[in-house]
Amino acid sequence: MRMWLISLAGLALFVWPFVGLGGLPDAPALTLMGGSVAGLLAVEVGLRGLDARRLALLAVLSAIDAGLRLAVVEGIGGFSPVYFGVLCAGFVFGPSYGFAVGALSILVSAVAEGGIGPWLPYQVFTTGWVGVAAGLAGVAVRSIRGPHWLPVATLAAVGLLSGWPVGALLDVQTWVAGYRGVPQLGWLPGMAPGAALANFARFYLATSLLYDSFRSGGNLLMVALFGAPVVAALERLRRRLSFEVVRAE
Repeated sequence: MRMWLISLAGLALFVWPFVGLGGLPDAPALTLMGGSVAGLLAVEVGLRGLDARRLALLAVLSAIDAGLRLAVVEGIGGFSPVYFGVLCAGFVFGPSYGFAVGALSILVSAVAEGGIGPWLPYQVFTTGWVGVAAGLAGVAVRSIRGPHWLPVATLAAVGLLSGWPVGALLDVQTWVAGYRGVPQLGWLPGMAPGAALANFARFYLATSLLYDSFRSGGNLLMVALFGAPVVAALERLRRRLSFEVVRAE
């Protein structure tokens, strides 16, 4: 429940330019507030209810993902290997854990490279939601008895389909801050919702669709090549971390 409340708060960060409320503060003030909230709430999700073993694993997975993001600052188009680790972690450990891995990976890498700015809360929530989507897919797959290839195929599909929504969500901050007032493409305070959506759609098609297609294809390729062994290794870890000590009578 806590994760969904956090996601609802994050959703407001993406929705406000489209609701026609001109009295809202400009993007820099909003994103500064959102960044603070995102950092605090991501830590809340990551720390509450985790024992020492799962907390340690969270730190390791986040550090690995942050390292992958720093190592490949610019992939081909929008591709980044950071999403692969988030997808696998969410698929195996569930939506809340996937959100925590995604959010903390972005926060750690942003601190390490000095990449803290108005774009950070958008990156935190978007990457966290990739983990949530993978976690929901993992829950669904484990609830049925399918063929052995179904988990990796499902995860690959999630990776493929998440590339374009990720790009669109990340574009909201760029669109508001960098394209204000551009005819037929940009944003202005108080725009009617329909006009804002139309301008954003044209902006996305003109600037990002092809770029984000590389992200989708890269996610698919990474999962197809490395998903099976990584998911299997994480599944073994999950089973080891889930045991309970029972006192003998």
